[in-house]
Amino acid sequence: MESFPALRKCALAQCRQSQLASPLFLDFLAPNVQRTKRRYGTITEPSATKPRYILSKQQRQYLDSALRVNQAGELAAVLIYKAQNPIVIRSYPHLRPLMRHMYDQEVGHLKTFNTLVAKHEVRPTVMYPIWEVAASFLGWSTAALGREAAMACTEAVETEIGGHYNEQVQEILSWQADAEKRGEELDDELKDLLVTLRRIRDEELEHLDHAVENDSKEAKPYDPIVQIIRRGCRTAINISEKF
Repeated sequence: MESFPALRKCALAQCRQSQLASPLFLDFLAPNVQRTKRRYGTITEPSATKPRYILSKQQRQYLDSALRVNQAGELAAVLIYKAQNPIVIRSYPHLRPLMRHMYDQEVGHLKTFNTLVAKHEVRPTVMYPIWEVAASFLGWSTAALGREAAMACTEAVETEIGGHYNEQVQEILSWQADAEKRGEELDDELKDLLVTLRRIRDEELEHLDHAVENDSKEAKPYDPIVQIIRRGCRTAINISEKF
């Protein structure tokens, strides 16, 4: 099983103002993004050694849902940090490099999923306007409560998102195991996606660790902040999977 010690450790411990036409969100509509109607796992030509593993309709639907949720989640993360950063950095200038580092990584994640959503013609979530307002308000309000609350927000969000990415990794690994039993192999794009999901998961969990190291657990009130945000994240994930 794929392990992620940072998430486990934090779990045991209980543990942006953009517009609808945001360039980050609409990068996937840019003409320089090359579209293709080929979907994951639909290549039937055999490789040099093994035939390709062909995904079922349900598996392709799972990937569509996963990419839609990932894009929405990364957009929300960018908006949260964009709202938090000016407030946090004004009072704690020594945190500028860390806050910028985490923000830049989230921007990179969003661009990755914008490209994948465009390439595989996945419908983005129709909930974007609502998630935009919610994420921006969450970032602003937790930062207004202080550095610790802003970090508790990061801890809560990254706990849920890290776990969600790990579930996707586990799902694709189960497909890989099934392919091996059949004497087949995954499409190269699926292999690349697996690498991408692992990398982004680990970077999100790195943010979680940074939050804990910067006193997220000193937020007051810690438990209500973390639990409410985690429930909100799970609800947003469930809705974005379908809509």
